[in-house]
Amino acid sequence: MTTDTTRTAYRTCPLCEAACGLELTTRDDRIVAARGDREHVFSHGFVCPKGAMFGELAADPDRLRRPLIRRGDRHEEVSWDEAFREIERGLRPILDRYGPQAVALYLGNPNVHTMAGGLYVTPLLKAIGTRNIFSASTVDQMPKHVSCGYLYGSPLAIPVPDLDRTDLLLILGANPWESNGSLATAADFPGRLKAIQARGGRFVVVDPRRTRTAEHADEHLFIRPGTDAYLLFGIVHTLFAKDLVRLGPVAGHVSGVEELRELAGPFSPERVSAACGVPADRIRGLARELAAAPTAAVYGRIGTCTVEFGTLTSWLVDVVNVLTGNLDRAGGVMFPLAAHVRARKPGGGQGFRTGRWHSRVRGLPEVKGELPVATLADEIETPGDEQVRAFVTVAGNPVLSTPNSERLDRALAGLDFMVSVDPYLNETTRHAHVVLPPGDPARKGHYDFSFLTLAVRNFAAYSPPVLAADPGSLDECDILARLTLIAAGRDAGTDPAVLHEQLLDRALQRVADAADAPVQTLRALVGGDHPAERLLDVLLRTGAYGDRFGARPDGLSLDRLLANPHGVDLGPLQPRIPEVLQTASGTVELCAAPIVADVERLRAALDRRPDELVLIGRRHLRSNNSWMHNVPALVKGRDRCTLQISPVDASRLALTDGGAAEVTSRAGTLSARVEVTDRVMPGVVSLPHGWGHGVPGTRMAVAAAHPGVNSNVLTDEFAVDRLSGNSVLNGIPVEVKAEVSGS
Repeated sequence: MTTDTTRTAYRTCPLCEAACGLELTTRDDRIVAARGDREHVFSHGFVCPKGAMFGELAADPDRLRRPLIRRGDRHEEVSWDEAFREIERGLRPILDRYGPQAVALYLGNPNVHTMAGGLYVTPLLKAIGTRNIFSASTVDQMPKHVSCGYLYGSPLAIPVPDLDRTDLLLILGANPWESNGSLATAADFPGRLKAIQARGGRFVVVDPRRTRTAEHADEHLFIRPGTDAYLLFGIVHTLFAKDLVRLGPVAGHVSGVEELRELAGPFSPERVSAACGVPADRIRGLARELAAAPTAAVYGRIGTCTVEFGTLTSWLVDVVNVLTGNLDRAGGVMFPLAAHVRARKPGGGQGFRTGRWHSRVRGLPEVKGELPVATLADEIETPGDEQVRAFVTVAGNPVLSTPNSERLDRALAGLDFMVSVDPYLNETTRHAHVVLPPGDPARKGHYDFSFLTLAVRNFAAYSPPVLAADPGSLDECDILARLTLIAAGRDAGTDPAVLHEQLLDRALQRVADAADAPVQTLRALVGGDHPAERLLDVLLRTGAYGDRFGARPDGLSLDRLLANPHGVDLGPLQPRIPEVLQTASGTVELCAAPIVADVERLRAALDRRPDELVLIGRRHLRSNNSWMHNVPALVKGRDRCTLQISPVDASRLALTDGGAAEVTSRAGTLSARVEVTDRVMPGVVSLPHGWGHGVPGTRMAVAAAHPGVNSNVLTDEFAVDRLSGNSVLNGIPVEVKAEVSGS
């Protein structure tokens, strides 16, 4: 029987990029059930195990509810005012004495899953004024941003596969059956793949592992890790050699085709086959099939980014889509248009460049406003002017997720001051002098600023808080606002409303200038009970589908999204070229100079002798990087943190299933339990990403009971993709041997 205290609420799941709708049952200030929202306009009832555990994650007893200050070897709970006073005492003297470059910031993946991350991180970065900005992007996706920056003029102009209308999908280095997609927001990605087959289409998977996605595919091709660029260049070579190039609807907006033909010359299928392991005849066949299909799309993700030639691989994914006439075309790859984004007027732009500044120690170039996280430890450890002495983390766990993490762990221990905005005392935040925990996700509103710009169908949804705020907690926007005000020189006790009002005034001033309307008139029309809601309302009303503050009555606003808890469908993706192009030429520039220069490095590597054994990562449906390992239901069952190895290699190395192996790379050594399986190709071993829990000083009891091993002990901070600075996490040369009992 339903009581007065039981109710149903709807919200978007914030735990991965799929943006699924959840139906939540709450009782007595607690979520007691979670399932897929069957009326959601995008996900239609789909939910993965992570979303089903939303209530358990929000109510995790190890989740911090109050700030912590480190005193000696222990963290003690304090009041919010005391925590911010401590930050003022620790951070301001470093800024005043050594300048902004003495402070570094790390922005973790969870930032793009919160409204505070989308709205308040940029003001914090500006207030500190440092160039030492690092993020999870350079262990994950920066090559795609760089390649799209050169192709389309903006690193945010990322085309996604039009899954619901394509006839042929080629997937490289992605496993959406377990990761739900990435840089392509697609609720129920597996269901959409099945739908391709149901309507007579096909999807092909290229991967060094026979993943769950590969098992469901029409075809799976093994490929040597890090060699996808050779396969793709072989396809490009064939398209030119067999006169299969058809640019389709974007023909008048593409430059560099003939230069590309010359670049592809040395990469014949026979030549690249020896490097990538895919037969030459099959490379030609893929080229013919992509060219002949009524519609086709090539989609590449983490496995194509976290490699030595990540940017070239990401670039070639789009090159093949362009040459087969599938760019900006229904059923090919298309550019979403999110509700909070304004459509551009066609006409080109400034173009894209990197290297506006360089890291102090290794001279690595800036990309998209940040430096490669692979050099973060250098900046902390190396003495001299502008040495990093203070560190701010906003979500994330770089001690587990970045290369040569043991070195970074040691470096963090030597900082003068560290502050973390994080709900857990984890492997990274245990070093912090102050930990500021945001409230749990059920107690704050949610809108996907990042993922709606990557959705395979345009839609919009806003989720108000499901549960009332904890009286002793502090809203995440308030936390970041108070940090920003301290960095800007204001007193630690300054009301965060000062920044909230500044941000709203700036947003409205931009609208007022464009609309020739008084700011106060517009302010009176803004909806929302929370600072983030008010900023969102301005963005929605002035976005591509907005109501223009009443001038377009059927347009979007916050009120309209609140009235539609299952979301508002905005229709299938539409062609956006030339509007989306911001290159200096106003065209899709296939052969930007930095890309062309790096192709020679790729060609020279063709003759490189393959390493005998290389390490790759893997993902799992029940976790997202190092997230969610503290939820019992998501870590139960068999041990997932195993070293997968083929029967051929296991026999050669005298390894047994269930036994222990010692794995060594240039960066480090670890011991892992062996899983002998034909899911990995010979010459490849695989460890999952994001494990290695249970170190002293953390407070995550469930994770500590299921620690696993940290694969990033083995990754090399000196191995990066040259164009993007992205860390190389796949294709790491390793030695593996049976671990002697008692050693």
